[in-house]
Amino acid sequence: MRQILKKILSPFLKKASAVYLKKRRKYTYKDISVWVEPTVFPPFLTISTRILLDFIDGLPQKDLRFLELGCGCGIISILAAKKGARVTATDINEIALTALAQNAAENSVDVEAVFSDLFENLSGREFDCIIINPPYYPKEPQSVAERAWFCGSDFNYFEALFAQLPVFSTAENNIYLILSEDCDLPTIQSIAFKNRMGFDTIKEKKVAGEKNYIFRITRL
Repeated sequence: MRQILKKILSPFLKKASAVYLKKRRKYTYKDISVWVEPTVFPPFLTISTRILLDFIDGLPQKDLRFLELGCGCGIISILAAKKGARVTATDINEIALTALAQNAAENSVDVEAVFSDLFENLSGREFDCIIINPPYYPKEPQSVAERAWFCGSDFNYFEALFAQLPVFSTAENNIYLILSEDCDLPTIQSIAFKNRMGFDTIKEKKVAGEKNYIFRITRL
């Protein structure tokens, strides 16, 4: 029933969100406030960012080398930095990275912003904690903004992600990926397994009838 309702409401929600996102909006978590610019992934229209924020807020981060892969507005990276992590945040959207610099400064933290398509510009780097909130709808993105939502009709994003991830996975670090029950979990997991990467469910949270899962990604 939930899927039927989403299908019926989707055109109306898409139009409403397009209008809503034409101007910059402020998003707040506890004592952190950030500006979300047009074309940047909007955390207030989804629940995944809030789930990750709550999750990370409960983890020790002091002095950890922390990577947020695809940072959007950067609030997750800013939270990690406030908890004492040494943070690197990447994105393919230059607008997001420019806004991140401003958001980090306004929250009195240092975050290294790197333009990178997945791990493309992170060669040779090592991280203790990697956080990924990926696009997962199987459709070809037509713009940088749409790449925050659509992973490609052949799940191209996940093919590239799991091909690159083993290089950055160690026995000591933690790699966390959040996904919804609305995505094609079997296909995404099969791509991971093909690259000898496995999924351990760390957290499951149901909001408004939708289950979200935080997985720890490990080498098989």
